[in-house]
Amino acid sequence: MRPLLAWAALTLALSPAARAQTRGGQLTVADSIIVRGAQRVVPSSIVTAAGIPVSEPISFRDVQRAIDNLYATGQFSDVQIAQGIVDGKQLLAIEVVERPLLTSWTVTGPARISDRKVRGRVSLLAGRPYDPAAAARSRAAVDSLYTKDGYHGTRVALRELPQEDGTIRVIFDIREGQRVTISQVIIEGNERFSDGEVVSHMASKPEGFWWFRKGEYSDESVERDVREKLAAFYASNGYIDFQVTGDSLATDEETGKATLVLTVDEGARYEVGTFDVVGNRQFSTEQLERYYPFGFGGSDDATVAFDRARWEAATQQVQSLYADNGYIYARVQPNLSRRTATNGRDVVDLRWEIAEGRPAIVNKILVRGNTVTHEAVVRRAILLVPGDVLRQNLLVRSYQNISNLGFFEQPLPPPTTEPANQQGDVNVIFNVAERHTGNVNFGASVGQGTGVGGFIGLQEPNLFGRAKQISLQWQFGRNINDFNVSYTDPALWGSLTSGTLSLHSSRLRFTVADLGQIRSRGGSLQLGFPVRGSRFTRLFVSYTLEQSNFSSTLRSPARSFVCDNCVLSSVGLTLTRDTRIGLPFATGGALHRFTLQQSGGPIGGSGNFRRATFEGRWYTPLAQLGGDNPLASPVAILLGLSGQTGFIWGDPGPHFRQLFAMGGTQFGIPLRGYEEFSITPQGFDSTARGQRASGVDAFGQSYLAMTGEIGLRISQAIYISTFFDAGNVWASPSRFNPTHLFRGAGLGVSLVTPLGPIGLDYAYGFDRVGLDGQPDPGWKFHFKLGNFF
Repeated sequence: MRPLLAWAALTLALSPAARAQTRGGQLTVADSIIVRGAQRVVPSSIVTAAGIPVSEPISFRDVQRAIDNLYATGQFSDVQIAQGIVDGKQLLAIEVVERPLLTSWTVTGPARISDRKVRGRVSLLAGRPYDPAAAARSRAAVDSLYTKDGYHGTRVALRELPQEDGTIRVIFDIREGQRVTISQVIIEGNERFSDGEVVSHMASKPEGFWWFRKGEYSDESVERDVREKLAAFYASNGYIDFQVTGDSLATDEETGKATLVLTVDEGARYEVGTFDVVGNRQFSTEQLERYYPFGFGGSDDATVAFDRARWEAATQQVQSLYADNGYIYARVQPNLSRRTATNGRDVVDLRWEIAEGRPAIVNKILVRGNTVTHEAVVRRAILLVPGDVLRQNLLVRSYQNISNLGFFEQPLPPPTTEPANQQGDVNVIFNVAERHTGNVNFGASVGQGTGVGGFIGLQEPNLFGRAKQISLQWQFGRNINDFNVSYTDPALWGSLTSGTLSLHSSRLRFTVADLGQIRSRGGSLQLGFPVRGSRFTRLFVSYTLEQSNFSSTLRSPARSFVCDNCVLSSVGLTLTRDTRIGLPFATGGALHRFTLQQSGGPIGGSGNFRRATFEGRWYTPLAQLGGDNPLASPVAILLGLSGQTGFIWGDPGPHFRQLFAMGGTQFGIPLRGYEEFSITPQGFDSTARGQRASGVDAFGQSYLAMTGEIGLRISQAIYISTFFDAGNVWASPSRFNPTHLFRGAGLGVSLVTPLGPIGLDYAYGFDRVGLDGQPDPGWKFHFKLGNFF
């Protein structure tokens, strides 16, 4: 409109001769251009921005373009161009009204939402020409912010304050209202389900008696209810035509209480009719019918309500079946058709239309990005084989195995495929990025039984880039001097056999119960062999040789363990099956480990006993945040169960450290909520506190420990859990009694840091007793630094 008015002003200023020329279609030539109304902007800049040439023919399009150019600078609130004749010369006059400069803008009144968050919605810049439209948009953005957070009664006023010097100040004045609280939800149009049943499947619930039923209103929650949750609930009961036809919110601005009203159209209830499969050649119809979730009844005898969620889940299972067998290009299309059966019921006939395509054959497996780790290390973790069909389950497991190595940045990029030829064969590409693996840690330490001291450690799990592991640890202090070094080669001479050599030399004075002092030195050798037919099971053969000197000032029974140059000679077999994924904090899979050892007797050394232990850990995901892609690394909520038990038969001789001790987290078998060594074959030892603890009678020859936990795995470095522990230790295998266990429960945080894994647990011991023998349950804080996950 303004360009048209400006053009009208221009034509009114034209002389009769000039108008005649315009009407005749001839162009106008301006001899000179003048600027009027400019106070702050230099006139020459205005002329340049307008872009009108002097002494050259111009048309009304040039004038309109000049007006648009000047408005685009943001400097002017009004622009007009007029033409006239002065002293026989054609003059073009550009008349402008400048916008005032914005000296500052402020926000007043925010309390329920942070000032910084509110100011982030304002797009004005101080020191620039004031734009009323931008100010209005900013006001609307602030108002929208409050509305989105449920403060529907908030009012945002825009105050423009002109200054004497011609500038302007702006204030966004916020009067916050009460946050909207849903006091009632009314469902209109529902006949099959009551209001309560419908509301129970919504995220937007009215406030209730319990603290977690706050009834907070959110536009996003209502939108999710309308579009997803209610539709899914009705569709799971056969109402696939359900829709929400209207929603309204009646709010009391003084109290913030609101009534949410949803109008619904339930539609017809559909039952399952016929079912068939077309296009399948790789799998028979009978094989695919096993995944069909509704059984078979025929259209006229239909009695099963259609459930969309079950139908979609079954379709995905069939899709995965094809992908796991190499048909990654297969498409399973679920179709349903509505009709009325002969009995008058509404039914849906279901069909899977399958386009199988050709199976994808693995042409090559490529590893990219490994600048330090040798390719052979990565390939040992890959289960796919060139020439075989590309199976999705093996692809996923290979990805998880590479991630479990711990040598690459997390999360790993998902593997990709690329066409290898025109026959549909593919190259599989695993992309990795090296991470720093080795670490040196040192510092001071203090602990019950060890006193004040220090530690130095060196760990490198990927030596020379070949997954060889070397570890050196030295802990020293007034009560301890412990040196350990170990070396592991996962592929001796390029074979599938692994080997571990460990050496140690230690001196330990037990201030706990003043058991005495022990000096030992020795080592162990372990060889691991794959079990044929399983990529996750290995058999380990080990031999341990250790010389010890133990002295004690205590009387019996501690005196029975005193020895001078006693020798522990032990041979062992360990069978391990590990299918865990997502380490170090597993999100799925299981670990089973069974160990049998013979010490002394026919293989020499002191004592003669057999030691058997079993450990099992099981994990299953409960929920996740971050998508359903099996190759993703989302925040996961999981259920973890673990159990371990052990038995010793025979005479352990002086090797009391081969017995089982329980309590705390620093020594022996952990049982959180209790002090170190406090769980004994005689029961709970209430004196095991501070620098006092049970003596050698705290050790037993059989034990059982179990843990159940609900964990939140935030990343591969942070894990939070709530747990329940139970366990006990007995003097001999014959006294093993799993019905008598000590219980503990609490919260735990596990962190992977440059200093190594750190565990913090705060647990409640239910079965503690006081010095008087009366029940004395209580809390106990535990801290541990080391590889204990």
